[in-house]
Amino acid sequence: MALLFAFEHAKLLFMGGRVLWITGLPGSGKSSISDKLKALHPDFVILRMDELRKIVTPEPVYSDTEREIVYRSIVYLARELAELGHTVIIDATGNKRRWRELARELIPQYAEIYLKCPVEECINRERQRQDTRGAPQDIYKKGEHGWPVPGINVPYEESPIPEIIIDTGNTSVDEAVELIEKKIL
Repeated sequence: MALLFAFEHAKLLFMGGRVLWITGLPGSGKSSISDKLKALHPDFVILRMDELRKIVTPEPVYSDTEREIVYRSIVYLARELAELGHTVIIDATGNKRRWRELARELIPQYAEIYLKCPVEECINRERQRQDTRGAPQDIYKKGEHGWPVPGINVPYEESPIPEIIIDTGNTSVDEAVELIEKKIL
């Protein structure tokens, strides 16, 4: 079994696929940065949690069990695409550290990009956002009424070892993409 795992790891490294997980609170800039990277690299594949969730759980309740299923699914899908040689961007909050650690464990060429942004700024952005890119509307307002929202009533567990931390409260999308280009791509 260990030999098979080593072979799969070596195959991923040889084929060149990699995964960038852009993580942070809702409204921190994940989708804007993902879209800008995709515009610069049209062959990149973006996996958006909000789009995947609509297929995996068409009527989401955002329970712990449901989140476990959809986050493990996105990690699996990203790994499979990376094995085919694609560069994959995971555009997902991923509020539990264990999901990002799972990706790091299963995907040899994995990088975590944490978008640090004050929750007040995220709330402001979410209120002004025209294009939700599949995300539910009024996330933070729903959080105030008991809906499970990272940063409001569900914890966001910061990673102790992201490859990059970008303060998106003070960094433009273009500057963030430039940092990612320099440090990871």
